Amino acid sequence: MEVILLFVTFLVLLVVGLPIAFALGIASLVYLLLEGISLTIVPQRMYAGIDTFVLLCIPGFVLAGNLMNVGNITEHIIRFSNALLGHIRGGLGLANVGGSMIFGGISGTAVADSASIGAVMIPGMARSGYDKPFAAAVTAASSTVGPIIPPSVPMIIAGSLSGVSVGRMFLAGAIPGLLLGLAMMVTVYILAVRRGYPKGERATFMELLREGRTAFWALLMTVIILYGIIGGFFTPTEASIVASLYALVVGMYVYKGLSWRKLPGILSDTVLTSSALLLLVGLANLFGWILTSEQVPQMIAALILSISENPLIVILILNLILLFVGAFMETIAALIILFPALLGVATGVGLDPVHFAVMAVLNLMIGLTTPPVGVCLFVVAGIGKLPMLTVARAIVPFLICNLAVLLLVSYVPAVSLWLPTLIMGE
Repeated sequence: MEVILLFVTFLVLLVVGLPIAFALGIASLVYLLLEGISLTIVPQRMYAGIDTFVLLCIPGFVLAGNLMNVGNITEHIIRFSNALLGHIRGGLGLANVGGSMIFGGISGTAVADSASIGAVMIPGMARSGYDKPFAAAVTAASSTVGPIIPPSVPMIIAGSLSGVSVGRMFLAGAIPGLLLGLAMMVTVYILAVRRGYPKGERATFMELLREGRTAFWALLMTVIILYGIIGGFFTPTEASIVASLYALVVGMYVYKGLSWRKLPGILSDTVLTSSALLLLVGLANLFGWILTSEQVPQMIAALILSISENPLIVILILNLILLFVGAFMETIAALIILFPALLGVATGVGLDPVHFAVMAVLNLMIGLTTPPVGVCLFVVAGIGKLPMLTVARAIVPFLICNLAVLLLVSYVPAVSLWLPTLIMGE
C-alpha cells in the first residue's frame, strides 16, 4: 500500500508542476513517515548517491559548456555549419542539425543545446522564409544528439550505474549520435524540397577555410577530451577540468567573447546547474533505494520476462518502457531509478551493458522531445513564442526518423559496440 502511495504522491506532484527533484524527495518522505523509518536515512542515501568519483566531472563539463557558450562558440559553430551546408535546399535547417552535432560534443546536454542554438537559429530561419514551427522542431529534435555524442552527462551517469568505464561509454555513443544527426539531416532535406524552403549561396573556398579555422578550436576540445580519456592521460573528472581551462583560454584569447567580468556570472550559473543536477541524483537515489527495498525492480524484471524471454521481444518491451518514462520524467532521474533494474533484464537475455546503456540514453533523449512533458519542446516553444501543440505537431517527422535510428541501435549491437571494441578492446 505504501509503495502505491509513493507513486501516486510522486505523479500528483509532477502533474501540479513541482520540480522533479522535489517530487522525488517529498514522495520518499511520505513513504518513510508512513513506514516509520528513521529520517536519518535521507542524508545517508542522498550522500551515497553522489559519493561517486566520476560524478565530479559533471560540474567540470557544465562549466566548460557555459564558458564556450558565453565565449561566442554557438555563433561560430552555426556560421561554420552554414558555410558547409547553406547552399543546399533547406540549408539553414541542415546547419541547425550540424551545429547541434558540434555543440553537443561540447555541452553534453540537450536543454543547453536547445536554448543556445534555438536563440540564434529559430528567429534566423523564420526571417529567411522557413516556417517557425519547423525551425523550432528542427532545433528541439537535433538537440537530442548532444547527450549521445561525447562528452555526455547521461552517459557519465549510466557508466557510474553500470560500472562501465566512461571512456567506453563515450565511444559507444559516437556512431549512434552521428547516425541520429544524419537521419535528421535527411528528414530536413526531404521536408525542405517538398515545402520549397530556400537555399543560400555556395560559400567560396576562402570563406569555408576562414569559418573552418575559427570553428577548429571548438572541434579540438572534443578531440582533447576523448583522446585524453581513451589514451589514459587523464580520468573523466580530470578531463572536465582540462576542458574548462581550455574553454577559458579559447573563449578569452581566440573567440574573445569572454572577459574577467563575465566569469562570476558563469561560475554562479555553473554552481546552480551542477547543484540542481546533484540534488536530483541524490534524491533519485533515495527514491531508488525505497523501490529496491520493496523489490520493485525484481517485480518489473519478472513481469517483463513473464511476457517473453525472447531477446527481440524483450528489447522491444524495454524500448517501450523507456520511451514512455522519458516522455514524463527527467533523464537523470529516470536513469538512476530504472536503469539498474532494466539492466538486469537486458543482461539476462544476452545484451551487452554498454549496448543497453546507449539504447537507454537514446530512448530518454527522444523522450525530451515527446509530448506532453518533453522539456526541449517547452524550451523551443518559448523561444519561438509558439503554442506547445504547434511545435509537437511539427516535430512528428523527426520523431519518426529518431525512432528508426533507435530501432537500428537496439537490434544491431555493432552500431554501439564496434568503436569501443576497436579502440579499447573487449
